[in-house]
Amino acid sequence: MERKNFASRTIWEEQVGYSRAVRIGNHVFVAGTTSTDDNGVITGVKNPYRQAVQSLRNIEAALTKAGASMKDVVRTRMFITDPNNAETIGRAHNEVFKDIRPVATMVVVNRLIDREMLVEIEADAIVP
Repeated sequence: MERKNFASRTIWEEQVGYSRAVRIGNHVFVAGTTSTDDNGVITGVKNPYRQAVQSLRNIEAALTKAGASMKDVVRTRMFITDPNNAETIGRAHNEVFKDIRPVATMVVVNRLIDREMLVEIEADAIVP
């Protein structure tokens, strides 16, 4: 099966050695995605809902590059830094996936790479 790697414009992919998304056959895997814009600037500082929304938009952009869509997502993983934000982040997730209903995991972590980041989301998709 052919493997295709897809990058975004963030500096970390080159520095760390990973791809924003990888497509192998009809499977697409999107790396942990935060609320950064194309220049790596965090959007929604201190706002978990806004950060989750931006993270999901970034995932959607990666999926589109890989020939997939949010409707193809079968699994998400959410890493959050404060359990008090779970409901708010879950609301943003529900707004995108309420009809799709992928399997989902939400885990509380001590912190993310930048202290201003409140959520990081991964997604796996299968394109029909």
